[in-house]
Amino acid sequence: MKLLEGQTVGIDLGTTYSSIAQLDDKGNALCIQNAEDKVITPSIVILSEDGKVIVGPSPERVSVEPPQNVVEAIKREMGNPDFYIVYQNKKLTPEFISALILKKLKQDAEKHIGSITNAVVTVPYYFNDVRRKATQDAGRIAGLNVIDIINEPTAATLAYAWEMGELGRPDIEQKEKTILVYDLGGGTFDVTVVRYTPTNFRVLATDGDVMLGGLDWTRRLVDYVSEQFAKKFGMDPRESPEALQALSQECEQAKRNLSSKAQTPINAYYNGKNLTLSLTRGDYERMTADLMQRTQDTTELVLQQAGVTPDGLDEVVLVGGSTYMPVVRQMLKEVCRREPSTKVKPEEAVAQGAAIHAAIMEARATGGESRMARAVINRLRSVSTTDVNSHALGVKITDPGDRTRKINHIMINKNTALPFSVTQRFVTTSDNQQRIHVSILQGDAVDPLACEQIGDFRITSLPANLPKGSPVEVTYSYDANGRIHVTAKELTGNRVASTEIVREKMKTEGDIDVMTELAAGYHVE
Repeated sequence: MKLLEGQTVGIDLGTTYSSIAQLDDKGNALCIQNAEDKVITPSIVILSEDGKVIVGPSPERVSVEPPQNVVEAIKREMGNPDFYIVYQNKKLTPEFISALILKKLKQDAEKHIGSITNAVVTVPYYFNDVRRKATQDAGRIAGLNVIDIINEPTAATLAYAWEMGELGRPDIEQKEKTILVYDLGGGTFDVTVVRYTPTNFRVLATDGDVMLGGLDWTRRLVDYVSEQFAKKFGMDPRESPEALQALSQECEQAKRNLSSKAQTPINAYYNGKNLTLSLTRGDYERMTADLMQRTQDTTELVLQQAGVTPDGLDEVVLVGGSTYMPVVRQMLKEVCRREPSTKVKPEEAVAQGAAIHAAIMEARATGGESRMARAVINRLRSVSTTDVNSHALGVKITDPGDRTRKINHIMINKNTALPFSVTQRFVTTSDNQQRIHVSILQGDAVDPLACEQIGDFRITSLPANLPKGSPVEVTYSYDANGRIHVTAKELTGNRVASTEIVREKMKTEGDIDVMTELAAGYHVE
């Protein structure tokens, strides 16, 4: 991706909070303050009835707004073609809402560093290709040249190794370190095992859940309080959008209080009735134990997939604001047999790592002489990375054991080091077959309907009288940038067809232009 003239930054586009960072001329990865003098911005958008668009409002501002005007956790809908919000007779997609958040980050940061044109944007490791494309589209709609999409745990590893003074140092001992990155944010969860030296780092294994995060812990509290309210008064505050919004804010604050206090009160008000409960940290941890167990299961699975024992870990790095819950540290200490590191700030590490990755690209593309010191440039240029794919790639075929059904045949397993290419041979399923349809699937499930179809193409005009069982060769390739290339060749007549899953083509240029123009018309406050 070509860099445009202007500042280059890294952005953590989070479910509940977002931040923007840049590597300064001395090599410090710094998060940039917003207009409210904070380095993290709530990923909340208020679409007011008077036409004002407010991004990152305070809890107090949210509390006085009608619930139907408040958009939260839009990241969970990224890539969902069926989700939209109607505002001023226009259908606003998740990409568009996310673009408004990016626009806020961009305009606030520009007051500190000047015009921003290029950005690296982060995504959860477990985002599939459709969600990644949607994130890239959001950046473009916000007026950013998205030079790369980087996985959040990879970014956090960059931040950690850079902060430790180890990354980009060919002059020191090239000793390997293995770390586990536990990333529990507001709406998504990832665990990744990374092995790195001062000049190279590679991902060994990763897994996660794009529908698990701090929001689920808050909702569990909301459900508990609502049930207690209903028992006492025979009414459920969840039935009222206004009462639910107020209670959600109350429970969110209670959740945060319990990270530092052993006990906290929770107040619920609905229909003239008021209930105050005193909740202990122990009670809270018991009612959310199944959520924590899900993260523990994933952590143990990723260690197993990476072939790393707890004793083989050099460090456990915490990422995401939800890792402030004491139970997270307690669980990781038991599973990984070590105290988690506190050397990076959980809520800032991802943006800082994205900024480092952006600076690496900047240094390689331009030299960066005008902005960064020569020593910083040399350090950035010495870093190389090896990533893995977070989802398996397969092709839809007829089940050899049951000709009446289709299955997903895995071509590239998840956690395969990139770049990677594989060729396999298949056969036609009927006599005189006229065309071959190649359907590209992303996912581990055998059932194609449980996978994401991310592309397809056809070989047509096959030779006449082609017998059943004629060979077809299919090649799947994953390049270092995460782009997918697929080629199919019918070997009897040597007819070839291919496709490339290109992230930029998620929406047509016309779609992007229309949404970009629409976004430019909204003044983000």
